[in-house]
Amino acid sequence: MENDFTTEFVTIIENDAWMLSILETVKSLNLSDCWIGAGFVRNKIWDYKHQRTRTSLNDIDVIFFDKNDSSKEYELTLEKKLHTIIPTVNWSVKNQVRMSVRNGHSQYENCCDAISYWPETATAIAVKLNSNNQIEFIAPYGLSDLFNLIVKPTPNFDLTTYRERVTNKGWKNTWEKLFIEE
Repeated sequence: MENDFTTEFVTIIENDAWMLSILETVKSLNLSDCWIGAGFVRNKIWDYKHQRTRTSLNDIDVIFFDKNDSSKEYELTLEKKLHTIIPTVNWSVKNQVRMSVRNGHSQYENCCDAISYWPETATAIAVKLNSNNQIEFIAPYGLSDLFNLIVKPTPNFDLTTYRERVTNKGWKNTWEKLFIEE
């Protein structure tokens, strides 16, 4: 079943010119282990499953893994560079090496390990364009919850914070078919 979701997932993104332009822009940075995740991916699939046009995003979460420069300043420089290329987007760039320290976790091994600590299984998915301009993705918990509209916490995330986040996001107001695990 997961293979069916993989094909559908990649096809949905390949057919979205705006998403491809964002992925191409991020690819141009040539960052190590670099992906776009969270709402960029999650909202697209939820919109697709609800037969909606694009729901607006607060930001686009770009993650990468680079032990050579884990400074906040480097992230801000990358955000400014992206903003110069596409100024209409609110970019959020985070080196997952720095984020493990900020979050009080042991050092992440890579971006896939890092997103396994994100709040919901449907959020813990990221995409990129590889060197052949093909869509690749990482999804430590698979694509099933995303496509089945199930919102549930990842095993690594604090349940109290998860519940507060789900309440504050108000996702059911936008995507009424969601099943949210308490």
